[in-house]
Amino acid sequence: MLTYPTIDPVAISLGPLQVHWYGLMYVIGFLAAWFLGRRRAPRIGLTGDDVGDLLFYAALGVVLGGRLGYALFYGMAQWLDDPLWIFRVWDGGMSFHGGLVGVLLAALYFARKKRLAFFTLTDFVAPLVPIGLGAGRIGNFINHELPGRVTDVSWGLVFPGLGPEPRHPSSLYEALLEGVVLFVVLWWVSSRPRRRGLVSGLFLTLYGVFRFAVEFVRRPDPQLGFIAFDWLTMGMLLTLPMIAAGLALIAWSRRQPVDADAP
Repeated sequence: MLTYPTIDPVAISLGPLQVHWYGLMYVIGFLAAWFLGRRRAPRIGLTGDDVGDLLFYAALGVVLGGRLGYALFYGMAQWLDDPLWIFRVWDGGMSFHGGLVGVLLAALYFARKKRLAFFTLTDFVAPLVPIGLGAGRIGNFINHELPGRVTDVSWGLVFPGLGPEPRHPSSLYEALLEGVVLFVVLWWVSSRPRRRGLVSGLFLTLYGVFRFAVEFVRRPDPQLGFIAFDWLTMGMLLTLPMIAAGLALIAWSRRQPVDADAP
């Protein structure tokens, strides 16, 4: 059993101004996407300024979609009880699935604006996302969010406010799988000749499988509990369509030409 590290959720405090680690993780994710995206932008006919515009639209999609998705899927009762709660993003509470919908809508708008094939753009964007996902899970860990289920593994952590039992550090599992592993796979595949839609399909499928697997050791959201069968969580339920869509997209990509941006 390990001791949960004590980390102040506030990274920088300048008088009344407080910068939280959770917010900084979003900044890290977008800066990484901007840096890596600029390197590959010429492959699909984009400039560095285009990447900045794309990330601006994506940031709006992540924040608006992520927050609205969390409210709809996980916090409807809290939202109805306190309508202004939805604007307090710094308190935590973002849904990946809602953010994904927001980013896809932003990508659809940007692709039409630049007259790009939609899946060419999503194949470009997909490898840029995992660093932000991993950083976000680190932010969850610092905030003592997403605790795991009780365990007897030697690396179990006692989460503050959840009793003396050690629990899985599920947010760190997700940081490793959704951040490191997903980035390595997508960056490698997108660096080689491949067919249009393959990278996007791999993103949906691998994220879905990783998230579904970690849900078995992650504590269900206390306001929801198990959705069905004493093991199915909301995270699993929302992830199943992702896996199905990802597999369908991979199958569809097999009939597509090698994309023009492939090296």
